[in-house]
Amino acid sequence: MENYPRNVMEFENRFASEEACIEYLIALRWPEGFVCPACQNTSAWRTGRGLFFCKGCGLQTSVTAGTIFQDTRKPLHVWFRAMWYVTNQKHGVSALGLQRALGLGSYRTAWMWLHKLRHAMVRPARDRLEGAMEVDETYIGGEKPGKRGRGAMGKTLVLIAPRGLPQNRENPSATNSQCFQ
Repeated sequence: MENYPRNVMEFENRFASEEACIEYLIALRWPEGFVCPACQNTSAWRTGRGLFFCKGCGLQTSVTAGTIFQDTRKPLHVWFRAMWYVTNQKHGVSALGLQRALGLGSYRTAWMWLHKLRHAMVRPARDRLEGAMEVDETYIGGEKPGKRGRGAMGKTLVLIAPRGLPQNRENPSATNSQCFQ
């Protein structure tokens, strides 16, 4: 599902209602259709409370069960706005900023939401750097008057850490597949 909104207007149109958010979560969770988490049965119906009732084992499950939205009392469209806000801020978000942006009554709620969202954005099986590394840093931003190097105004620090040292240091023009393990 690669049809993400590109701007705030598309976002607001796409996720304007609670039902639109629920349908989006259903499509993400069960792209091939409902699958019971207990018995793997694919037959179910929706109850009046929005739960899925499995025809095979009778389990009632919600599309939010086992997600960061489980047991929330706030509407999903507010959660979706929080996700949009957090992922579209250039310099990060504070809990106070999230509270103000969404009009949440409690700082504690904003802090918990931000904590859950940050936790959800970390890929648990991410590759860790290992072995010998060649690490370098540089500043980018063009030539500007004033201080040079560290502490220069208007420059961005970039850190580079390739996955290993080149095996062929005599041939610096070799491609990555030739140089790195």
